[in-house]
Amino acid sequence: MSLITRLINLRSHSVLGRAAKEALALYGVEFPASVEVGRGLKVLHPGFGTVIHPSTKIGNNVTIYHGVTIGRGDPWIAGDKSPVGGIIIEDDVVLCAGAKIICNDGILTVKRGTVVGANAVLTTTTPEPNGVWVGVPARRKNDRTLGRVS
Repeated sequence: MSLITRLINLRSHSVLGRAAKEALALYGVEFPASVEVGRGLKVLHPGFGTVIHPSTKIGNNVTIYHGVTIGRGDPWIAGDKSPVGGIIIEDDVVLCAGAKIICNDGILTVKRGTVVGANAVLTTTTPEPNGVWVGVPARRKNDRTLGRVS
């Protein structure tokens, strides 16, 4: 388990939580204590520039590379007036370097096994599991498990 992953796991610790948050900030990682995280989270390269919205739920065995942003598409609106309900990252998802998951309305869900490619900007729920999403805006390129090209 990487240092960053250990610090993320300590965020809500009653004694060490504040120190963990400060250490994450030194790495340029914003990962609020309100973010629910499943088992087996991997944050690689030690996550420099990663920003996660407080209303995010992250499943099991998720991999997050550096420079990933998970957040709202309407930052100019006060949080309590935003139509954004949160972001759900299901199990076995890979968020490649620089990927952006931006929710504009309701709840955006990244389905199980999905890969969001480097620098892709995903603004909609992925309709099925195991897709590979690339580009700006992100579009489904192929199927992760079958190697099928769409």
